Amino acid sequence: MYTTLRNLLFLIPMLGILGLHQVYGQQKQLVDLIVYNTHIYTVDKDFSTAEAMAVSKKRFVAVGSTSDILAAYDAEQMLDANGHYIYPGFNDGHSHFLGYGNALIRYANLKGTMSYEEVLEQLEQHARNYPSEWILGRGWDQNDWEDKSFPTNKELNKLFPNNAVVLIRIDGHAVLANDVALKKAGIHAKTKIHGGEILLENGVPTGVLIDNAADSLKSLVPPLSKAHTIAAFERAEADCFAVGLTTVTDAGMTKANVLLLDSLHQSGAIQMRVYAMLHPSLENIGYFFPKGPVYTNKLTVSSVKLYVDGALGSRGALLLEPYSDDPDNIGLQLESNDYYKRMCKLAYESGYQVNTHAIGDSGNRLMLRTYADLLQEPNDRRWRIEHAQIVSHMDLSFFSEYSVIPSVQATHCTSDMYWADERLGPERIKTAYAYKDLLSANGWLVNGTDFPIENINPLHTFYASVHRKDLHGWPEHGFQMENALSRKEALYSITLWPAKGSFDEDIKGSIEVGKWADFVLLNQDIMEIPMEDLPHTEVVATYLDGIKVYENK
Repeated sequence: MYTTLRNLLFLIPMLGILGLHQVYGQQKQLVDLIVYNTHIYTVDKDFSTAEAMAVSKKRFVAVGSTSDILAAYDAEQMLDANGHYIYPGFNDGHSHFLGYGNALIRYANLKGTMSYEEVLEQLEQHARNYPSEWILGRGWDQNDWEDKSFPTNKELNKLFPNNAVVLIRIDGHAVLANDVALKKAGIHAKTKIHGGEILLENGVPTGVLIDNAADSLKSLVPPLSKAHTIAAFERAEADCFAVGLTTVTDAGMTKANVLLLDSLHQSGAIQMRVYAMLHPSLENIGYFFPKGPVYTNKLTVSSVKLYVDGALGSRGALLLEPYSDDPDNIGLQLESNDYYKRMCKLAYESGYQVNTHAIGDSGNRLMLRTYADLLQEPNDRRWRIEHAQIVSHMDLSFFSEYSVIPSVQATHCTSDMYWADERLGPERIKTAYAYKDLLSANGWLVNGTDFPIENINPLHTFYASVHRKDLHGWPEHGFQMENALSRKEALYSITLWPAKGSFDEDIKGSIEVGKWADFVLLNQDIMEIPMEDLPHTEVVATYLDGIKVYENK
């Protein structure tokens, strides 16, 4: 409903192209690029395939058989795809684009550490290489350690008595900080923070802060300079192109970074298409909501990102019943009910989507019912639940009755499956990571990685959606396979459906005449090869606007 003018402006130049195409029998049309000797999965509504395609003025102008394309068109650039397989450019429906680049530039990488001792070793090395007043790290996960209890900051205080240390847990919803950092934040044993928790041991803060308490500390970390922010965007873009991504989501951006990204798009410094969800600050809302949704060729700003709860791994997800492994805890609700109602009403009146982080079954129920009060019936507002990780069967009908989009991250399933049943118990786990149930409820869903929390590669999303095993092939028969997606559904979920999830399905997400010429060449057919071979699939090249932006050399 918000894209009518944009679509009309987009289609005007296409009328001339299509008119020329109709008379190709009299004279071949000169285009910019012809791709042939390939197998193309268009991912259109019929899931059709093709052998060749033509690109002109950054858009697909023809898709079909090799004979028909070569008979109708000549090109300045002829690409022999050497039998490789072509798919629409991949679209990560939920990620943190700037956060990923930021983490690469200034944070010690703690992902994959198998003990707290290993965390400390990596942090010492990082501090030697990048000395700073603030020592930062990200990616630790106590669930991967032999001792799965939360660590304390005693060793951090010894190693770094004069530096502020902030180590962000892998889910982003908890931090471990030393006493210097706690003092800077004014956090002590009696500090109370709504929607947050300060873990204590013998009445003394351990350094572990959860959800809003963690955010209160993270907000003190000095922001990146403009130059470093640009470098973070550039680094993130290069890595995304290398895995076949041509559109990404940034799930929570500030006004300053949205405007900077737009200026980088306008100058050509950054090419990656971005769906930017706004962080729900007063500054963001006051600036963007009165303008209505923003669409450019590279940037979509049509949503606000809310948070109802925390994460399952740090026991901040809001549950209807207590945690099975922590019977006095039901998780955290980060804001009041009135806050969510007020924010949803503002977004509704401004024509913005509401995309809410909801992990626990209670968090999902609260937001689905809040949405329902405003939406009232099936609609085309495209409001979303981000993660939709644990949803009571009683609440699945809300997705269909109020046209709410489940936005899931399939690799969360295969990362959490080792311990999630301990948090939820044998019955409630059956309502978690229920992608097939969610798909059936709404008819379509959005899929993403949530990088840098998970690996950036969208093929890992595809693999986890269909195979529901880790990269080592465990468990033998897959995890809760009744909720696996088919390969066709999984491919839609990382191409056309995320485009639809941001009102962009008319310009990208499939290989069709009139859409931007974004596509990726793979060395294997992910729709046919044995699933155990899929993790070894390589990106041969990535094209955006019909221009090669990555080549695997």
